[in-house]
Amino acid sequence: MAESSTSTVTSTSKEECIEEESNVITMVDVLKEEEELEDDAKAVLGASDDQNCTYSRGYVKRQALYACMTCIPVSDDGLKPGGICLACSYYCHEGHELVELYTKRNFRCDCGNSRFANNKCNLEPNKSAVNELNSYNHNFRGMYCTCGRPYPDPEDVIDDEMIQCVVCEDWYHGRHLGSSIPALHDYGEMVCGACMHKHTFLWHYKKETSDDSEQIKAETCNGTVENCCFCIATGCLLKELKPVVGHGAVFFSEGWRKNLCRCDSCQTLYETQGLSFLMDDQDTVQAYEEQGKASGENGQPSSRYEQGLKALSSLDRIKQVEAIEEYNNMKIQLKEYLQKFAENKKVVREEDIREFFSGMEARKKQRVDVQVPYFCH
Repeated sequence: MAESSTSTVTSTSKEECIEEESNVITMVDVLKEEEELEDDAKAVLGASDDQNCTYSRGYVKRQALYACMTCIPVSDDGLKPGGICLACSYYCHEGHELVELYTKRNFRCDCGNSRFANNKCNLEPNKSAVNELNSYNHNFRGMYCTCGRPYPDPEDVIDDEMIQCVVCEDWYHGRHLGSSIPALHDYGEMVCGACMHKHTFLWHYKKETSDDSEQIKAETCNGTVENCCFCIATGCLLKELKPVVGHGAVFFSEGWRKNLCRCDSCQTLYETQGLSFLMDDQDTVQAYEEQGKASGENGQPSSRYEQGLKALSSLDRIKQVEAIEEYNNMKIQLKEYLQKFAENKKVVREEDIREFFSGMEARKKQRVDVQVPYFCH
């Protein structure tokens, strides 16, 4: 009986060890997933101020923006659309129905001005009635794409991604672009069909790739920097390129803006058509995201992923299993907690998260220690 009992314990212990090893790997996966989410948050919000209204900074080159459907209902055609900065979404529109606009260029916060007649700004009370240089599209009404539908769309059962046009900054369903998305998303920026039709000179650059652009430079500049219109305005590159006019959206390769002609004539063309931002390397969403990630890392010795791995490795196997169990409990409770915000269309603030964890700590029950055979260590 003793041998049988020992055999059973040994077999069970081995299974526990295997399960334990599997759980440790799962924890690493969790940390990696959190790192990805953390990077996304840094990319979108890291370069935006969550404490101060950006109004005093004027027309910010690029920032995260929101539209408030509570203050400016879509059903009220008499109200003009408006956009608010990240800080105002927290401090002036708590509990309101907000639409996330991701980022927009050259925008000044509207919170509290004439477009928000019944809601004053708590952070910057003294604002002009209007921001005349702001540009608005139907995104500020909670609608996107050529189909004019909301996102996410409760009536859309098709799994489709949304891609932003770098010119008009509207978002489009992949299936409504009128052209195929490059394999493996191998492109830098997308210009929608409507913008290509409006700014026809962009067709001259349609087929450029990194290899093509080098060939174009060689043929145009005759191998000398002094004659190169990429460096100085002595000629127009458009005269050397044949436009390949098509239809639908165009996906330009990474760094395509650097290949745009810089001659005086083209510079005037960009200004006339409101495309001067194409000459600004810091205008791209990629540059904004990199700035956000850098801002999010200031003062941090390491990422949450690195900190998590370090903390995990410092625990013995029993403590690791307990940590995983604790994480799973937290994950379930947090999902239920956040679901309420989603249902009520409320923005989750830092103090809400703090309240959740404080409540969780108060509800934490004393657990009975589980004895694991020492040979499982």
